[in-house]
Amino acid sequence: MILDRSHDSVARFLHEQARHELKDRERVQALKLMELQRHSMLMYTSCGWFFDELSGLETVQSIQYSGRAVQLAQSLFYEPKIEDEYLNKLASAHSNIAEHGDGRKIYENFVRPAIIDLDKVGAHYAISSLFESYPPQSQTYCYQIHQEDHTMLSAGKSRVSFGRIRITSDITLDSTRVTFGAVHLGDHYVTGGVREFTDEQIYKDSAARITKAFESGDFTDLIRAIDVAFGSGSYSLKLLFRDEQRKILQIILNSALEEAESSYRQLYDSRAPLMRFVAAHGIPLIRHFQVAAEVTLNAELRRAIEAENLNVDLVRALMEEAKAVHVNLDAPTLEFALRRKLETMAEEWGSQPLDLEKVVSLEAAVRLARSFPFEVRLWEIQNAYHSVLVSSANGNKPHGAGCELPEWNQSFRSLGEQLGMLMS
Repeated sequence: MILDRSHDSVARFLHEQARHELKDRERVQALKLMELQRHSMLMYTSCGWFFDELSGLETVQSIQYSGRAVQLAQSLFYEPKIEDEYLNKLASAHSNIAEHGDGRKIYENFVRPAIIDLDKVGAHYAISSLFESYPPQSQTYCYQIHQEDHTMLSAGKSRVSFGRIRITSDITLDSTRVTFGAVHLGDHYVTGGVREFTDEQIYKDSAARITKAFESGDFTDLIRAIDVAFGSGSYSLKLLFRDEQRKILQIILNSALEEAESSYRQLYDSRAPLMRFVAAHGIPLIRHFQVAAEVTLNAELRRAIEAENLNVDLVRALMEEAKAVHVNLDAPTLEFALRRKLETMAEEWGSQPLDLEKVVSLEAAVRLARSFPFEVRLWEIQNAYHSVLVSSANGNKPHGAGCELPEWNQSFRSLGEQLGMLMS
């Protein structure tokens, strides 16, 4: 059953092993007891306790297993002191690194923040719902989430999300209904809360107050309404699961970057002729204008490279403009974007190697890449070229309407030269 957590597998196991047909509550309790036993065994993973540092990765992992065992034990036996007793024992184990202190401190710093319960899953859902749309039924790691009601309101950078969901663990089948609310006022300013669902009318009244406060633009009243309805602002971006946290922070950073680029672009566009004139006469550019030019032209180059259809002439024109105003190209970012574009084009060509248009486009793109003042890694494109070369040597020649053999051969040979391939 451990390797197959599907509902059918669990139901079959419990039917075979239980003395009577289990009720829902009994089923959850049985699964929690077995999960407690599993983590009690996992926490004795021998390699975790034979290392000489308590804060090491292996030992912390063993303590995390014990943390889950403690969490389940407290839930099953309604004994809140289990964790305190365990931490008192951990405190007697000392780290060799002074800043980590002892086992208790390591538990509190590395293990407790990683412990997840249904409320924490609900809070994760609440905050992430500000930035992405969830379907009625979704999966977050080992939790099924059924969306019963959801409202999203937005005005400029501000938005509020609130609703009601049911969360069910795939591991223990433990389930709860919660109401949630979260507000984003721009950048990383996010706050929200989660509360167990108790009454439909209370939920509707809270939703009405939140909607009224948001629509009136009274954000102080809005945050107060969120706090009253769902808890006192105890959740923020820090709560999100790590992968989701990085994704949402990237969304926020991209938005901030777009605004900055727009401001720099306005400055550059209005002063570009002056900058070219100054640069042409060998006069050092004012630093403020230089920064605007670098941000703007590097961003324009990246967008031109990442466009669905690579416009070689546009990229060359932007490079000439950057050269004219002495802009330093953002080599790591542009190399990565150009390499990804070339690899995509090579993959498409590899699926239709006899397509004359594709080989011509790829040859032009590689020629463009070699004109940049930094090296672009081309080994993926070289591998694709070699595969087509071997296939061509075996008699797989181009054919079909609009595909003349001499033109294909010429473009193919030119591509090989650009890639530095030895031609027989």
